[in-house]
Amino acid sequence: MPSSPPLRVIQWATGAVGRYSLRALITRSEFELAGVLVYDPDKVGKDAGTIVGLPETGVVCTDDVETILATEADCVLHMPLPASYFGGDHPSDVETICALLSSGKNVVTTTGFVYPECYGPALVERLESACRAGGTSLHGTGINPGFMSDLLPLALTGLSSRIDHVYVRESSDFRGHPSRQIVVDLFGFTLSAKDYAGAVRPFRAFQRSLFAESVQFVAGALDVTLDQVEESDEFELASEEFEIAAGVVGVDTVCASHWTFTGLVRGRPFMTVECVYKADATKVRRWPDPGFTIHIEGVPQMTLTVDEMSHGLAGAANHAVNSVAALCAAPPGIRTLLDLPLATGRGTVRLA
Repeated sequence: MPSSPPLRVIQWATGAVGRYSLRALITRSEFELAGVLVYDPDKVGKDAGTIVGLPETGVVCTDDVETILATEADCVLHMPLPASYFGGDHPSDVETICALLSSGKNVVTTTGFVYPECYGPALVERLESACRAGGTSLHGTGINPGFMSDLLPLALTGLSSRIDHVYVRESSDFRGHPSRQIVVDLFGFTLSAKDYAGAVRPFRAFQRSLFAESVQFVAGALDVTLDQVEESDEFELASEEFEIAAGVVGVDTVCASHWTFTGLVRGRPFMTVECVYKADATKVRRWPDPGFTIHIEGVPQMTLTVDEMSHGLAGAANHAVNSVAALCAAPPGIRTLLDLPLATGRGTVRLA
């Protein structure tokens, strides 16, 4: 039987995560790179292969949104920083995604939309309307939320006869993360306590909305109605100066943060997501070491631990890339993790 033609995919943004997905689109035979949108003026006009250290592809990077909207493609991997970073808000991402969907392109995004129902029926209808107009589908994904705090807990609950509490903890080490935009401007590491309080405000709103989606999604899948989702956060100051890939962490500047998101039912926690971010885990002893833990309290009790993930950015990118084929084959509309086959790396296996 003849093989299926490659899926034409556009890469939207080529930051720390986007570069990994762009490399996958270039090197995997099931995809054809259709276009690349960049935010960095230094990348405009350059070949897509050149900016990720690969041979030239013939696809030139652009910062022109209208050019991308006019480009024929099966799917867009939408991976910019959240709109809040650029001084906008969540609706700004909605505008872009709806434009892409209406233009006839499926969209996999890492900016949220794991569970758009969190934002109310008006937003859901707006997204669904764009999907109907373009005959397309939308899927929100990511490494967490989007996999560790969504898919794996739900997979474990398939073994349960009773669920009392779902607990997820992510602890991440940003020692080798190269992006100052993420590490400094978004997370607030290397800033003084005073500067951190103001700088992290947009990020706090983004975190709250993103993880509220994740908690609401798992609860909804388990047929549990939450009364509310509470959020709390705190930070740690460095006791010594040390250097990370994104810069220098000075004494008495922010070197770690701890976030908790709890879905409550009648005042009791049903699901808790705990996130720990460290500028350098070898220098920050407070809070758990890097890794992932999922604990299901009920019958039976279950705990799953992932002690190490060597390339978390690659995981975030590949989870999105591996969802493209299933999304392109899905009926038009918003598609959550429950609507798509499990995304795997099949077709990319290499044997010695």
